[in-house]
Amino acid sequence: MKALPRRQFLQTAASAAVGVTLASAVRGEETPPPAQETSSSFSFPLLGDLHFDKLEHHDMEWLDRNKKGDLGQIKNYSRITAEIMPKLFGAVRETVADLNRDAATRVPFVLQVGDLVEGLCGSEERAVRQNQEALDFVRGAQLGVPFVFAKGNHDVTGDGAPEAFAEVCHRFLGEQAVNFTGDGKPKTAANYTIEHGSALFCFFDAYDTQSLASLEAALAKRTARHCFVIIHPPVVPYGARATWNIYGAARDKAKREKLLEMLGRQNAFVLGGHIHRFNTLTRTTAGGGRFVQLAVSSVINAAGTKAKDALSGVGDYNGDQVRVEPAFSPDTEAARRAVYDEERPLVTSFEYADLPGHAVVDVTTARVTARIYAGASRELWRAVDLTALMG
Repeated sequence: MKALPRRQFLQTAASAAVGVTLASAVRGEETPPPAQETSSSFSFPLLGDLHFDKLEHHDMEWLDRNKKGDLGQIKNYSRITAEIMPKLFGAVRETVADLNRDAATRVPFVLQVGDLVEGLCGSEERAVRQNQEALDFVRGAQLGVPFVFAKGNHDVTGDGAPEAFAEVCHRFLGEQAVNFTGDGKPKTAANYTIEHGSALFCFFDAYDTQSLASLEAALAKRTARHCFVIIHPPVVPYGARATWNIYGAARDKAKREKLLEMLGRQNAFVLGGHIHRFNTLTRTTAGGGRFVQLAVSSVINAAGTKAKDALSGVGDYNGDQVRVEPAFSPDTEAARRAVYDEERPLVTSFEYADLPGHAVVDVTTARVTARIYAGASRELWRAVDLTALMG
């Protein structure tokens, strides 16, 4: 499939959004973007896990002692960072420029769902360097709009990594969000909110004990038509790694039920990553609510990647999902299948594929839709009506 011509790209975007919004601009400098006007319709690029990395970020002796099995993935992420990530950000930059030519699809920000960096550096000094160089890369990409993100597990994994994230990334996020309404500055944790047009964006720190209370407080003040909650790990499991969802442990059952009910009452659109796969699903809750989950991955091993291992429809939402990664943790297969036995009656739509890339989410007063792009290109793979999935 060929990339869309610019005129067709704009027509496709405009068909999903109407209205006027002026996006702020960040062109690589530390100064905050100019004040912006907002309206109910806009679009934003959505990036999945990135794992920015370089071999020199790591203390190899520490790695050998603590994470010896991770050296292979570190080498691969370092290769992707050097070879593929500039192409991906170039495609996103072109997408932002094209969207901003139409008042109906002006871009307020680029959103990333966590694991901006690989982590595992071995010291706070090295982790600070990794974070700083990742953000320097983002600035150098000259996306033309702010760049906002959630905290991922890799962002805070390794000696000194939590401290480095707080020192470097909290400050950056506060600068990026300064001209949006909402509680846009992370404090002791990466819980913060942004309001734009007809939507509220709640960034949830999956690795802090106070995050449920922070989300509950933010949702209690909601007045926006749409609610997005950005959580790095899945809320609802999918694929082979059925136990990698948030609050999946038995000891966290009460927290999980509370989160599910909050999302269901809000008819939230949950944006996430962590599994490195594409996913959409609709989940109902015991209280009669429902929410939609969209997950994307931007870990792109080759620029010309194609979708594989596709699953489609609620009939595919079962324990056989473990087969998409047959080599993953075979000793836990029975436990992972049991997770799907419990979740299956509550899932009313489901799509899955091994397809890295990025998405563009289009927001109007009436609808939220997403366009999924393959690899590091602007090749449209699929369009998804997220509002229709909400039912």
